[in-house]
Amino acid sequence: MASKSIFSVTVLLLFLAVGSNAGGIAVYWGQNGNEGTLAETCASGNYKFVNIAFLSSFGNGQTPSINLAGHCDPSTNEYTKLSPEIKSCQAKGIKVILSIGGAAGSYSLASSDNARQVATYLWNNFLGGHSSSRPLGDAVLDGVDFDIEGGD
Repeated sequence: MASKSIFSVTVLLLFLAVGSNAGGIAVYWGQNGNEGTLAETCASGNYKFVNIAFLSSFGNGQTPSINLAGHCDPSTNEYTKLSPEIKSCQAKGIKVILSIGGAAGSYSLASSDNARQVATYLWNNFLGGHSSSRPLGDAVLDGVDFDIEGGD
């Protein structure tokens, strides 16, 4: 009888592990010019989540800005070239997430109203909302990662 119980528990645990969507490796992409393109990162098959890093300036009256190190020149708005790469990653089942903050960012939230303004900006410019100036083009990201290492 004891072996039957152990077998049942083992089968149950195996079923739960196989049916689980938990886990998967995440990577921060965008801060190392030698890391390859976003499309190459997703095509590697190594990751379930890719955090585009970083929206490094936001809040407290600042114009939000992205810093992707050597990948894009912010003065030419070439971040929109990432839209097809983001969609390619998502077509592979990889969640693409915007990481905000970072160690070298300039960010803070001065009030609850300011936090709502930033949230509205994130929704309209990176998630399911609408804006005529979406920094990453028409790609809709899967979420936001808060990498708050400094600021208020």
